[in-house]
Amino acid sequence: MSRREYGAAGLVGILPPQANTTVEAELGVLLEPDVALLVSRLVCHEQQSRARLLGYFHNVEASLRAFDSAKPDTVLFACTGSTYLTGLEEEQRKLAPLGVISAARAVRDALDALKAKRIALVSPYPPWLTQACVAFWGAQGREIAEVQVPAGEREDTRRIYALGSADALHALERIRPSAVDAVLITGTGMPSLAALAQARLPVPLLSSNLCLAWAAARALKGAAPDRASLEPWLAGDAAWKARLESRFPSLSGAPR
Repeated sequence: MSRREYGAAGLVGILPPQANTTVEAELGVLLEPDVALLVSRLVCHEQQSRARLLGYFHNVEASLRAFDSAKPDTVLFACTGSTYLTGLEEEQRKLAPLGVISAARAVRDALDALKAKRIALVSPYPPWLTQACVAFWGAQGREIAEVQVPAGEREDTRRIYALGSADALHALERIRPSAVDAVLITGTGMPSLAALAQARLPVPLLSSNLCLAWAAARALKGAAPDRASLEPWLAGDAAWKARLESRFPSLSGAPR
């Protein structure tokens, strides 16, 4: 890893969907100081959401080429929905040779670290993508005990970006934690850090962006994908929570 003015602890390339306004903000909070972000958009101009999500996946090489001569230490594919449609095997075939870590793979590693077999989902997706999400995690050996969906119509998945942590928190409040090993807020587009900070659940609470940040930190440090490396991210006094309050003071206190 070369010495840089910005990013002495690592340069993380992120590939978010073109209209996603959440990933950069949340990873900027989650990743530790001296880690810098370099962003290249996943671009597809299809108007139909399913086609657009698949286009992001198939166009990933173009997004990587946009980094030009910059050389991130690790690169994150920050679109869980694309993997839910293609499947993990096809994603591995395409992204692994490119050295890219996906949100879905990062979540899978976190669930494995927690030995979480029975999970609850908070899904901001339209019904067809929620169904793909449930089928995906079922194929990965997880039992989906419960799914909570924030109110509103989001057949166009870009409407997810209009949601907020309050929507995530209200969905979390409806979860029955006694029935599950972990709760996952799926998708990288719905803001959820304030909800993660404020929720009081007796089981581990994950989000796609938190798992992505954990995966990036592990890649930079060569750490194992085990519970010991994950637990500091889930703790009540996790360092990112102070950074959230400092970076976005308007989010102080419970989401409204």
